[in-house]
Amino acid sequence: MAKQENEELWARSIVKSFWITLTGTICVVIYIVVLAQDLPSIEQLENFDPDLVTRIYSSDGKIIHELFLEKRVFVELTGIPLYMQHAVISSEDRRFRKHWGISLRSVARAIITNVLALSYRQGFSTLTQQLARNLYDTIGFKKTVTRKIKEIITAIQIEKTYTKDEILEMYLNSVHFGHGTYGVQAAAKRFFAKDAEDLSIDECALLVGLLPAPARYSPIRHPDRAFVRRNTVLRLMHDQNYITDAVYVEARSTDLQNIQKDQFRGVAPYFTEYIRRVLETEDERLGVNIYRDGLKIFTTLDSRLQRYAEDAVMQSIVDNQKRLNKRLFKDDEEFENLAYFGIFSEDTVRMMMEGKLPLYEELRDKLLVQCAFVALDPNTGAILAMVGGRPDYADQFNRSTQAKRQPGSVFKPFVYTTAIDNGVPVSKQLLNQPVVLKVPKPDGGWENWNPQNYDQSTGGLTTIREGLRRSLNLVAVRMVQEVVPAREVASTAKNMGISTNIRAVDAIALGTSEVYPLEMVAAYAVFSNGGVYSEPFGITRIEDRYGNILIEYYPRQKEILSEETAFMMTDLMQTVVDRGTGGSIRWKYNFYHPAAGKTGTTQGWTDAWFVGFSTQIAAGAWFGVDDPQVSLGKGADGTRAALPAWARFMKTAHDSLYYSKEEFQQPEKVKPFSICQVSKEKPTPLCPLEKELFILGTDPSRQCKIHRR
Repeated sequence: MAKQENEELWARSIVKSFWITLTGTICVVIYIVVLAQDLPSIEQLENFDPDLVTRIYSSDGKIIHELFLEKRVFVELTGIPLYMQHAVISSEDRRFRKHWGISLRSVARAIITNVLALSYRQGFSTLTQQLARNLYDTIGFKKTVTRKIKEIITAIQIEKTYTKDEILEMYLNSVHFGHGTYGVQAAAKRFFAKDAEDLSIDECALLVGLLPAPARYSPIRHPDRAFVRRNTVLRLMHDQNYITDAVYVEARSTDLQNIQKDQFRGVAPYFTEYIRRVLETEDERLGVNIYRDGLKIFTTLDSRLQRYAEDAVMQSIVDNQKRLNKRLFKDDEEFENLAYFGIFSEDTVRMMMEGKLPLYEELRDKLLVQCAFVALDPNTGAILAMVGGRPDYADQFNRSTQAKRQPGSVFKPFVYTTAIDNGVPVSKQLLNQPVVLKVPKPDGGWENWNPQNYDQSTGGLTTIREGLRRSLNLVAVRMVQEVVPAREVASTAKNMGISTNIRAVDAIALGTSEVYPLEMVAAYAVFSNGGVYSEPFGITRIEDRYGNILIEYYPRQKEILSEETAFMMTDLMQTVVDRGTGGSIRWKYNFYHPAAGKTGTTQGWTDAWFVGFSTQIAAGAWFGVDDPQVSLGKGADGTRAALPAWARFMKTAHDSLYYSKEEFQQPEKVKPFSICQVSKEKPTPLCPLEKELFILGTDPSRQCKIHRR
């Protein structure tokens, strides 16, 4: 009886255990199935597509910037040294070639270690598990049982889908090495400024040593720790017979050398930021992500011209800053108001302004001389160089494309263009005498303004050529009052690419409405290009990671002026450069290529400009302080403050790149005529003569009345 009861009890126990085991198994299966719901499918695994760095290239083939969320540049396994592969395997997963995604030995060892320690002391992730975690966000990164199960499931799927070499290749292209770099190629460039294939054995070991804790073992922040960790990796490689005794001893004795401390900042930061903004408007249309898709962005920028521009601008910034400092140091009241001495001491601010200390951000908009510089190909609109602010205090505000500033006298060519395009001859004379203008007040209403010439001079009748050569304000104002209405001048500016609001008032002649520097340069390029406006552009084409062209960009052009009007304005502005307010371009800076341009200075010397062009390059320079209420100082006009940067750039560019001295092409309908030197009319035999250019049909028809028998 007892025996029968024992057998029944035993049978019930077996059945109960069976059902418990079955239930537990079902629960585990269900748990695993639930976990697997958000894990990658086989199809996703087979279409591995990691985020890659988008690179921006100059027109001469140099990488000038990179865009990324995770800095990663994919490289095939054949381009990765065997030492790197062996270092990873020996350090991270010595049984990599033998297991099927998980290592049971490692699992058992980790369980025993953690149980004995009553805490999480040792993991058991294989390379494949690490790859699974690196590639798929759904796995997570917290040290939990759930994460481990997800890792194991995905790792097994990966092992079924890929070969060991393919897994190793993906791992080395996805793992994080610190300092924003992902993958061995990006790490090699970041830390050693070389390609992965050129890494030495000690460099391979150092990079692999970063993997457990990139921040802790950073060779930049913690070189001692990095050195010790590197040698640990070398020892593991030696113990596993990947390297010989001799190689091991030599590699261990090598000091940490050639570590790149500074991150690659790129070339032309203001230009590349401009390109980034353009790309963000294109990514939806093209169906791409500029930060993830490893695109190649080919631009119009010439890295050589960019360097010339930055050098020229910086030299002028130093000169202008010294001039501003000298003025402010002499004016205690203004200096104190601008420098916030309640917060910063006077001595500290002086040292900041002199470049001996970094200038606090709070003071920069009032105490720093800033700049904008743009160079274009006048025939296409391609942006060749761009500086949007001080190279030594780079920020996100691009003054070439975002700063609206009064142009002063560089706006006058729009006035004279309007006149010439309406048949007014360049010999037209206007009285160089004071005038009264009605100008709007900031708080509403109008007030009288008596503009003066820069040199305070007055005179008699003055031609357009002479008025522009000497930049006479009174002549330009009378041109608007007596010859061409302000609304027509505003229309001309708009047609030539000026997008800002140009107020159609008499003061338009003096450039009182604000403009963008890039648009001013593009407008001047119209003159060089025979009256054809070319919209500025910076991208030539975009390729995907495989080299397929996604889109190409071409010049967008429109005829705005007749070639005769364009040439006449060019000729007038050549006079400015050859013997006018821009004459120092020749006699001081020794730039002798055919060129035309115009100086510009605003009231109170708050803005200084020079915009000009040759047949090969159109360029413009602006200098001022971000706060338009702060003056550069008396005498800091376009000739002194802006022209030097333009002249230095143009001379270096034309000489270094061997541009020919190409003359501006004179249209057939523009001819020279002899006119009376005094009356500017058709001469009599008694008239003193001078030569002047005219568009046929605008040459003088009336005979001089001054010189008669």
